[in-house]
Amino acid sequence: MFTGLISDVGEVLSVESRGQLRRIRIACSYDPDSIALGASIACSGPCLTAIAIGQAQGKCWFDVDAAAETLARTSVADWVVGTRINLERSLKIGDELGGHMVSGHVDGLAEIVKVASFDGMTRFDIRAPQALMKFIAEKGSISLDGTSLTVNSVTEDQFSVLLIPHTLAVTTWGTRQTGDRLNIEVDMMARYAARLVEAK
Repeated sequence: MFTGLISDVGEVLSVESRGQLRRIRIACSYDPDSIALGASIACSGPCLTAIAIGQAQGKCWFDVDAAAETLARTSVADWVVGTRINLERSLKIGDELGGHMVSGHVDGLAEIVKVASFDGMTRFDIRAPQALMKFIAEKGSISLDGTSLTVNSVTEDQFSVLLIPHTLAVTTWGTRQTGDRLNIEVDMMARYAARLVEAK
């Protein structure tokens, strides 16, 4: 379980195809001794398992395996050497819940359709899959590339988010452009509420 508060920006060091599996090595600034083998780490949204941990040239790295389902549903299939990734470690009992409850189970891919910057902030207009729009509400929470954000406005097939300078500086959002694909996870409370209504 995660909160959508990014704690580091990692970088892909290598990508190796192994049939339908893809092994990815990610550099980060975490202390390698603090990452347990099998730990869950949210990598720009998807919750992935650290299967190897090491250190080289003063930087920590960890390996993850992305299965066919992850490659089909997320932007992990687009990652190449040099891709920058929002990272968040899984919650521990007693951690501050500063964002919203994020599972790391990505619902699909959204696309940036417009970027507008002003006063150091940036507004992103985003098109989500139509099947997910019913879960997105004005002033509600949304996870995009692992980042917990507040929805500013909603239309029939788009919504917008506004990012402050701090978020732009400490995540990958500062380099996002029109046409970029984003991993989207809708608010789990909205998902369950909609399911309860459907069940009635």
